[in-house]
Amino acid sequence: MDGESKIVQGETVELEAARQEMVARQIRDRGIRDERVLNAMRTVPRHLFVPPEYESRAYSDEPLPIGEEQTISQPFMVAAMAEALSLEGHERVLEIGGGSGYQAAVLSQLALEVIAIEARPALGAAAADRIDRLGYRNVSVKIGDGSAGWPSGSPYQAILVTAAAPSVPQPLLDQLVEGGRIVIPVGQDEHQELLRLVKRDGRIARQSLYACRFVPLIGRYGQRQDTRETNRG
Repeated sequence: MDGESKIVQGETVELEAARQEMVARQIRDRGIRDERVLNAMRTVPRHLFVPPEYESRAYSDEPLPIGEEQTISQPFMVAAMAEALSLEGHERVLEIGGGSGYQAAVLSQLALEVIAIEARPALGAAAADRIDRLGYRNVSVKIGDGSAGWPSGSPYQAILVTAAAPSVPQPLLDQLVEGGRIVIPVGQDEHQELLRLVKRDGRIARQSLYACRFVPLIGRYGQRQDTRETNRG
């Protein structure tokens, strides 16, 4: 795990203070208790994962556009999904829907290795470049159909999906180790719920965490391409 704090060159005192305030007010005060997750959110500079014109809003609790009609998820949801994975630092994690790379950067502080899959080549290339420049060496960004997982890197101790599936894709369950966890939004349009699934003795235990609203998962096991897009990790 690459758990050391990153030195953000050129960061203003105001931005650093805004990040600490974000964690205190928007995340911890709303119920996130995992100190490792809170420290990751304090460390990763969200303002470097959004377009420059949105820098002043980087630490507000809202999704922001990142191009191609996609958004970076609100900070609370990023933290809540990370906490639900119950990471201890030794895991290989698969993230479906790499987006800007922000969620992967947060996960990099919590796990041994992160593989992030992005279906849109331009977004994936930008995320890979950003991850590299910021020094998150335990993250790799791949371009492909994330709804089918990433078999060559499997098995995984944890899988996080940042786009809404019509149901939990079977390939993700197949690529999960015994005792592994999947956090995934399931549903369509405004009727979605964030699920936590745990694989035990070949069976899947499900827990509903939050009502949510994410962009549709695209690909073989995803939604129709014309489903409305709203929120992304």
